[in-house]
Amino acid sequence: MALTVSDLTVDTMEAKLGVLSKHAAKCDTHGDYIARVLKHSEKPTGCPVCADEAQKVRDQEQAAEDRAKASKERLERRLGAAMIPPRFAGKDFSAYRASTKHQREVLAVCAQYAEGFREHYDDGRCLLLVGNVGTGKTHLASAIADHIIRQLNALAVYRTLYSLMQYVKGSFDSQSGYTEAQAYENLIEPHLLIIDEIGATKQTEFEQATLFNVINGRYEQKRPTLVISNLMPDELEKALGDRVMDRLRENAGLCLVFDWGSARKGVVNG
Repeated sequence: MALTVSDLTVDTMEAKLGVLSKHAAKCDTHGDYIARVLKHSEKPTGCPVCADEAQKVRDQEQAAEDRAKASKERLERRLGAAMIPPRFAGKDFSAYRASTKHQREVLAVCAQYAEGFREHYDDGRCLLLVGNVGTGKTHLASAIADHIIRQLNALAVYRTLYSLMQYVKGSFDSQSGYTEAQAYENLIEPHLLIIDEIGATKQTEFEQATLFNVINGRYEQKRPTLVISNLMPDELEKALGDRVMDRLRENAGLCLVFDWGSARKGVVNG
């Protein structure tokens, strides 16, 4: 580019902006440009096209960093919203102690349920983990929840039967800030709802009706429910009743029986 005297003259506005002088320069990539010497600067300005390209790269990197930060914050919120007990938070399948063939089979089915959750969700397929205490049912349920939250960007929520009941009952208080309908909506909305400690105590009529409303609401929306109980299958059916069990069995619902002894006296699976 051919430069004139006027091109290299510092005008009034440039002077106010701190430009002391200008001179012709050449960029190996973009050709001729005007370099400016600024107050408090040790060297003249470089190629403006190179500067624009560098700024675009910085903007893209910052945007990527902002997206990564926002994604991490969303993940942390989802993990927090899951309400998994601290003892089981972050549990994964690799940490589950499976020393027998039956334990390895149970572990494999739970891992497959998590990995194939999109299909199970589409089918509304539920999962029941039942049997002896201390055999790792809550551990594996937490691992399933952790997987679908982290890998599928889905929402999983853990509740004990007691906390679920207290949550619904809380809506009856005029100061609660949420209605009974909103309580049920919040329990039906998650992609996966885990209900633990079913059958730990004899249910009242209110508890039976509430549990049916939650499971039936999720059934109608084709949203899977994961049930954890220390009862065996026949005992669980008596505790829940035919209507609830029929909905949990719909579309080939899975039931895994944990019939070995507790690990809590040795290595804890949970």
